[in-house]
Amino acid sequence: MKLEKSDILKALESITVAGEGKNMVESGAVKNVITFGDEVVVDLVLTTPALHIRKRAEVDVMKVIHEKVYEKAKIKVNIKVEAPAEQPQKNEIKGKTIPGITNIIAVASGKGGVGKSTVTSNIAVTLAKMGFKVGLLDADIYGPSAPIMFDVERERPLSVKVGDKSKMKPIENYGVKILSIGFFTQPNQAVVWRGPMAAKALNQMIFDAAWGELDFLLLDLPPGTGDIHLSIMQSLPITGAVVVSTPQNVALADARKGVAMFQQDSINVPVLGIIENMAYFTPEELPNNKYYIFGKEGAKHLAEDIDVPFLGELPLVQSIREAGDVGRPAALQTATPIEKAFEELTKNVVQEVVNRNESLPPTEAIKITTMAGCSAVKK
Repeated sequence: MKLEKSDILKALESITVAGEGKNMVESGAVKNVITFGDEVVVDLVLTTPALHIRKRAEVDVMKVIHEKVYEKAKIKVNIKVEAPAEQPQKNEIKGKTIPGITNIIAVASGKGGVGKSTVTSNIAVTLAKMGFKVGLLDADIYGPSAPIMFDVERERPLSVKVGDKSKMKPIENYGVKILSIGFFTQPNQAVVWRGPMAAKALNQMIFDAAWGELDFLLLDLPPGTGDIHLSIMQSLPITGAVVVSTPQNVALADARKGVAMFQQDSINVPVLGIIENMAYFTPEELPNNKYYIFGKEGAKHLAEDIDVPFLGELPLVQSIREAGDVGRPAALQTATPIEKAFEELTKNVVQEVVNRNESLPPTEAIKITTMAGCSAVKK
């Protein structure tokens, strides 16, 4: 049987490359199709080096040609990966908004190991318990943790149609919509990407996702101040930033730099406040004792020194770590001191968002107008 190039291209139009939002032909991924009798060679160019995406594209091409053109066709798929140029990438995404999302909160830390992801996940579920519509984007490309903390490690986002485009459907658990690079990699697979590739993956999770209507989208940023942070700032109108630190001097020095990053004239993202994690340790058998293992009120003093709100403190408690490890954030434990601590902390975050939207020029024509019960966001 002689295969026709037009038939092959028509069949390939039914395939969507992960994250592209267009079919394989329309997106330009198909660079060439050559036929020789019952043999066909398909040349593809993808923009992501992820092995599972390349393999999926190869399998999809072979499958659709066998099913829609000729079941005995001899097929060869050549795949080339081309990283997008960094500058066009930044220009393309600069200043975009996500329809339906009211407030975007970046959660950052100056250094790793201070519990930023744990705090973010617990604030997210607390907001959901309060009645808000919440999303969480795990923007830590090189060390994603949201899939573990929400017990969704084995889940994979599906493709859904939104209008005439294909979008990723976030994974949902505990009332929170979640996207993470961890959904697209194997547990033992390291993400070894340069800045432009990481920015491309992040861009796809932000803008090629079907987030729907959200009152809050929390961005769990990587530790430090680097390329991912700059890409986020250029991509989205961030409502405000929260910085997490422990009380010790080493962490506080980096937290100060984290705040300074957001306050730079070229970035100018309002800092909603500082959270002190692992503030003290109280043994279960000595409930009235507090041991300040990492120092006392260091983050609180830092907040006062640099004139930003202090949002609250969280104790060093074994159950918070255990809850994160088993994929059920500790704030879900009802009638506990931990639940109360996260509720107070989250109410302070929401109040600072209210204050920010009332006193500063809005990035969107939407703001929170009520704090009563922390249950209403409206235009």
